[in-house]
Amino acid sequence: MRQGKSYAGRYLVAFILDGEPPEGARPRAPLFGVVASKRTFRRAVDRNRAKRLLREAFRLNRAAVKTPGDVVLLARGKILAAKRQTVETDFRAAMWYVSRGGVQPAAKTRPRK
Repeated sequence: MRQGKSYAGRYLVAFILDGEPPEGARPRAPLFGVVASKRTFRRAVDRNRAKRLLREAFRLNRAAVKTPGDVVLLARGKILAAKRQTVETDFRAAMWYVSRGGVQPAAKTRPRK
């Protein structure tokens, strides 16, 4: 079984699997996968929209993705009510988390008056 890290955001869960190739295997480029489960999204239209939003977030931020291994993105139910920009922000937070070695980003706090 492969080991890795996960990051749970508001609209997605990112699983990053270790990039070590098996003994004797040739190195390859990291793989990217998108999952929208039927249990979460009953209608095919909703599953397709969720996957489209995640693929678009990846496409727009491909250059910034520096993961050591394969990436699997799992869509959460709230993604259907979100705009592309907010999904993209959540995606960037997940990739930032991975690039920092698994340290959760600090929660945004409001300054006191």
